[in-house]
Parts: sequence; structure tokens; C-alpha cells
Amino acid sequence: MRSGNVTVATTPPDLAVPARRADMPRLELLRSFEAASRHLSFTRAADELALTQSAVSRQIAQMEEGLGVPLFERRHRALVLTPAGEVMQRAVVDCLQRLVDATATVRASVAPRQVAVTTTPGFASLWLIPRLARFGADHPQVDLRVSATFELMDLERSRIDVAVRFCKMSDGEGEPLFAETVFPVCAPQLPLRDAARPLAEPADLVHHTLLAMDVPQAKLPTADWTPWLRIMGLGEMRSQNMLLFSHYGDIVAAAVAGHGVAIGRLPLIDEYLADGRLVAPFESRNTSERG
Repeated sequence: MRSGNVTVATTPPDLAVPARRADMPRLELLRSFEAASRHLSFTRAADELALTQSAVSRQIAQMEEGLGVPLFERRHRALVLTPAGEVMQRAVVDCLQRLVDATATVRASVAPRQVAVTTTPGFASLWLIPRLARFGADHPQVDLRVSATFELMDLERSRIDVAVRFCKMSDGEGEPLFAETVFPVCAPQLPLRDAARPLAEPADLVHHTLLAMDVPQAKLPTADWTPWLRIMGLGEMRSQNMLLFSHYGDIVAAAVAGHGVAIGRLPLIDEYLADGRLVAPFESRNTSERG
């Protein structure tokens, strides 16, 4: 703005500073005041802030001197906020909480985020682990913690973010990930190994070793085979030999090694079929109730 020969510089309204920051109490004074106003005790505020009682008292006195008003009424063995103290308390609590929230937000934006996943050992080894490299490339800021167990976990207490379990698709307690398709699989050389023991149709399984889950509470050792055998009309079939395992990943490894025939579960073994480590000797496939 020009007045005669004098030029006066003005600050645009949107850039004007609403109050002089130099007039504000220092942060350490605000922290002591907030603690003292919450506890209504200089001693307890000092304990919380790891200061001496006299240090807190001096900081409150400095703040009162800078503001020009008392913030506390100092009574015998008691502190009471003055009206000015109540106004300052509301403002200081809000200000400090905003700083806490902003600090947490900024730190979270640069610090790695940890995601905890619990699932079964078979799903972890056959489906999850082969995909970790791609996940890490797409989400480099995320650290994964994988808990591979059959145990049902308290997700909140165990600080678990995602739980993946096989269950009936109709249970409705989670988000379906995919349906499960089951059918027999074996190493490609197994059907060719012994002409006296063909593997041309499902009934031929009676002459082969079945690889199965060791389920102690199951009535039959072929519990994980039962649904497929029943559909094939072989519900009463008893195999010549059984190999039982506690983890599905071990069943797949045994099948790849040619030790017998396993129930294949898609999509857990899709890579094994794609690269030829496993083959399906029969065309019959069954969509499981699980997913």
C-alpha cells in the first residue's frame, strides 16, 4: 500500500500469524501443566514425568507468570483449577493429543507395518510361501509374521490380523478365499512302475499305498479320502497299505517321491500339476464342502 512517498508492506490475510508463537508457553511447561491438572497434584505429576516435585512447581509458576494469571488454587494438601486453568487445560489436552496422533501417523508412514497371519502348515508351505516373493515385491513396507498351526487361536489376544482355515463354505464366519477341488494324485512314474498293479481306474487304488492325514479322532485311517471314495462308490474300500502323516505338506512330498497316491487339493498343488511333479491318474474330481 502506498501513502504519499511511503510504501507500507502488508501481509495477505491468509498468511497472517493469528498469535505470536513466542508468547506461547514452552512444550515442557505445557506437559507439566497437563499432568498436574489431570492429577491435581504436583507430586504425582512429577512422578509421571520423572521430575522432582519442585521442578514441576517451578514450571507451573513460570507458565502462570507468562500468562499473567494463576492456573491453580493452592489449598492445604489440594490443588484446584482456576477458571483460567480450566480453559488452558482443555486447550492443552487437545493440543498434546493432536501432537501424539500426528507423531503416530508420521511414524507409521515410514516404519514397516507388520501383518500377522495364522494358517495350517499345509496351506503355509504349499500356497502361501511360494507367493511371498511376489507379495514382498508388491508390498515392501509390510513385514509378515506367519504362524503355521492347527491350533485355533484367539486372534485379538495373539495379535493376529488374518486367519486362514479350511471350513465348510456355508459356515458364514469368514470371507471365502476359494473353493477346494479334490482328486487322487501321484508321481508320474507310479502308474508305470508295476504292470501287475495298474492305476487305470479308481478301484485299482486297493492295490496301492494311500497317503493320508493322521487324524486321531477319525473312525477310519482314510478319513481325508472318504468323501472322494464315497462319490466313486468305493466307500468301503480298504487299501493294501497306508502311510499316515500329520502335515499335508509331507503327504505331497511323499507323493512326489513316488511312495503312494495322495488326495490332491486344489489350489494347494496347482504348481505341482503344472510342472509335472504330480499327475492325476483319473479324470474324476470332486468339489469339496470345504473352502
